[in-house]
Amino acid sequence: MVNRNPQLDENGALQHLLTTEGLPLSMLLHILDTAESFVGVTERDVKKIPLLRGKSIFNLFFESSTRTRTTFEIAAKRLSADVINLNIAVSAQSKGETLLDTVDNLSAMNADMFVVRHAQSGAAHLIAKHVRSDIHVINAGDGSHAHPTQALLDMFTIRRYKHDFRNLRVAIIGDILHSRVARSQIHALTTLGVPEVRVIAPKTLLPKMVERLGVHVYHDMATGLKDVDVLMMLRLQNERMKGANLPSAEEYFKYYGLTVDKLSLARRDAIVMHPGPMNRGVEIDSAVADGKQSVILPQVTFGIAVRMAVMSILTGN
Repeated sequence: MVNRNPQLDENGALQHLLTTEGLPLSMLLHILDTAESFVGVTERDVKKIPLLRGKSIFNLFFESSTRTRTTFEIAAKRLSADVINLNIAVSAQSKGETLLDTVDNLSAMNADMFVVRHAQSGAAHLIAKHVRSDIHVINAGDGSHAHPTQALLDMFTIRRYKHDFRNLRVAIIGDILHSRVARSQIHALTTLGVPEVRVIAPKTLLPKMVERLGVHVYHDMATGLKDVDVLMMLRLQNERMKGANLPSAEEYFKYYGLTVDKLSLARRDAIVMHPGPMNRGVEIDSAVADGKQSVILPQVTFGIAVRMAVMSILTGN
């Protein structure tokens, strides 16, 4: 039988991490369980372990993102890998070199792994199909398509605070249309057995036929947040919006920004998440972002452990 999942090798082991879509439940749980073992490493005085000693990891960021690149760099260095950061947007690409030319040249430098962020959907998949079988690719965000490690760190955070996915109501709120994070979250939540995933957004910020992803659609925060256990706020993707019909930031905040009053509609022990960076006063009020139900900063901490887990699993450690 032909293996149709390009992320897995013929034995079902993780070869690349490109998307949460189609990733088996067993693999999602394996990543989350492995990340659990790395959380303790981040809390030690000496934060290095030698699992990736001698490995070369290239961060290929064709699109800027200080937060994501930094957490990948920290994760790789804590595994004792050699890390090379390349801002491709102002180097080879500007000289006319193609994406695969760049990858070929870096592969010739004995690269073991590429962490790729690109404005075009499918870029990481293209690279994964092109590289040798001993090189691994992690998608750090491609266009409006996928951001699997962000979704995985979100899943890790939910499990840390809520323990069991099978009795949760989760609401994803904001710019679903342009959000690669939302798509990755929905696939992961569904695979992990969350019985009800809601999306709350104005019609102009929802993909067509979004219901096909298995979500419940709401346009009103008052009804959408009722009895919700987890609120996943999304940043307005200004850089990926092209003529979207949006009200002003003030108007958006009035109807879809998360305030203390709106949060009170959810369960009393609901947690609030945000992938960052936050637009305070647009998607979320500071009183909520900094409040006792917010787990936004723990998300960042757990993100390092999750990315360590993905890198170690890809390299067979």
